[in-house]
Amino acid sequence: MKYIVFILFTVLTNAAAQVMLKQGMLSLGPLSFTADTFIARIFQVVFNPWVFAGLATFVISMVSHLYVLSKVELSFAYPFLSLAYVAVAIFAYFVFHEDLNAWRIAGIGFICVGTILIAQSGMSSHEDQSSLEAAGAKTAKIGSAS
Repeated sequence: MKYIVFILFTVLTNAAAQVMLKQGMLSLGPLSFTADTFIARIFQVVFNPWVFAGLATFVISMVSHLYVLSKVELSFAYPFLSLAYVAVAIFAYFVFHEDLNAWRIAGIGFICVGTILIAQSGMSSHEDQSSLEAAGAKTAKIGSAS
């Protein structure tokens, strides 16, 4: 559980990026693409300050996620990313006044319960696995020496 802070940082930066991207797209308004304006629209979207900040925050989130993946099992770390939906739904409710109805709240509840179950399943880090393998090798040598 010592990497949970990094996992939660990944989740929160992922959610923050979504909120920034939404703000950026709201500030741009409805987009229309034609053959003549396609490239200009892409630059308009990517270089919108909110969209750019959201994309940069995604990069930070991905770097954090890669660090986490170097330390813990994928099957432990990846399900925590579903908590980003929880954070986004709450932020969207307060920031953008989006609907947070009973179905969404129930879904959020299921996501939270599932994440808690996964967290309770425990995790093993690559460092822990290496030390266990080393201890197992020492035990095997001790056992074979007798």
